[in-house]
Amino acid sequence: MVKLIENKHTTEHLPIETLPICGCVTIPLSQHLGKICLSLVKPGETVLRGQKIAEVQAHVYAPIHAPVSGKVVSVQEAPHPVLGQCKAIIIESDGLDKSLTPNPCLPDRQAKTQEEIESLNPEQIRAQVFEAGIVGMGGAGFPTHIKLNPPKPVDTLIINAAECEPYLTCDYRLMLEKTEEIFQGIELLRRCLGVQNVYIGIEDNKPEAIKKFKTLNSCLSDRQAEFKVRVLRSEYPQGGERQLIKNILGREVPSAKLPFDVGVVVHNVGTCFAVYEAIYKNKPLYERVVTVTGSCLSAPKNLWVRLGTPIKELIDFCGPVREEPAKIVMGGPMMGIAQYTLDVPVIKTTTGVVLFNGKEAKVFEEEFCIRCGACVRACPAGLMPCLINLASEKGKWIEAQAYSALDCIECGLCNYVCPANRRLTQSIKRAKLEVGK
Repeated sequence: MVKLIENKHTTEHLPIETLPICGCVTIPLSQHLGKICLSLVKPGETVLRGQKIAEVQAHVYAPIHAPVSGKVVSVQEAPHPVLGQCKAIIIESDGLDKSLTPNPCLPDRQAKTQEEIESLNPEQIRAQVFEAGIVGMGGAGFPTHIKLNPPKPVDTLIINAAECEPYLTCDYRLMLEKTEEIFQGIELLRRCLGVQNVYIGIEDNKPEAIKKFKTLNSCLSDRQAEFKVRVLRSEYPQGGERQLIKNILGREVPSAKLPFDVGVVVHNVGTCFAVYEAIYKNKPLYERVVTVTGSCLSAPKNLWVRLGTPIKELIDFCGPVREEPAKIVMGGPMMGIAQYTLDVPVIKTTTGVVLFNGKEAKVFEEEFCIRCGACVRACPAGLMPCLINLASEKGKWIEAQAYSALDCIECGLCNYVCPANRRLTQSIKRAKLEVGK
């Protein structure tokens, strides 16, 4: 792992603000790992906030809900932050933001009492998490209800509060402003999995969050299990599942295996909060916190954003732009994806929008590999990126598979440390696609 230069100072002390609802939202039918959803609505139909508008008959998927009330304009191909293009539901907001609840005093459908919460069994919790359309909020997007039903017994739940990307602070602000709700979400996850060991991993560059979590943790004495806060070094990629498991428990996840193979399930703090809202408030996942930052912006912010909002709206709200960005990345600078249009919408896995100027986004000329081994030493997955890169360039996909290309977590560290400016991560991504065919 590597200590990166951090750029969290511009937003880490800024409270989360609410972005006003835009006039038209674009809801991609793919916002999770798994099968793409099918639209349940047709052009001309009226929808309400929180209404289920897309699902599919499959095992691995998460349903999608309307983030605003209004009229369905069309179901068509539209920009997607990861896929480039994807079918999406276009909704024109009516400005009323009507929800499914008949009670205007409640933000969403009727909230549950504490007695109702405590009476829920694991199957009921999983079912409600599924119906809320919750996925991994750290960027992976794996459907949460599946991770709550592991095929093997597990004994430990790890909460990922590391947020190791150097520009992002959305999880950090959520940890400070919604601490109790996150703890209630963690308890629901623990009950659902039936485990007693719960660890919360936080990097040491978040002292306020560490203090708040430890203080609240010591005050909660009525729980069936103790939550253990573990302070981790702020090194990248500390927030990777395998890295968290190894650094907290000392367990190594074998190649081609998953965390449940070593008795562990990992969930992000944002996911914990979404689970809390789903169970306590019957609230589907239709909004999330997004960090909007970068040297090109005059007023970077952490924002509550409705899904489907074009990133242009976020940038305008944090403007004016001080200089024309040379590159706009959705996610963090290490694992994020550069965008070709400002019409691309926020989806469930959008953690940030970062604007880089020409100096920061400078593209260096790729040179020949000098066999220095820097990428091998830095790789958190223990791979040899230089050899996978060589196999990928020559189209030798069997060799790429033999070098365990599929174990790459696409953290970008090999690119970061390469003195020859080799585009290692990009070539490994291509190898993974080819090997997985």
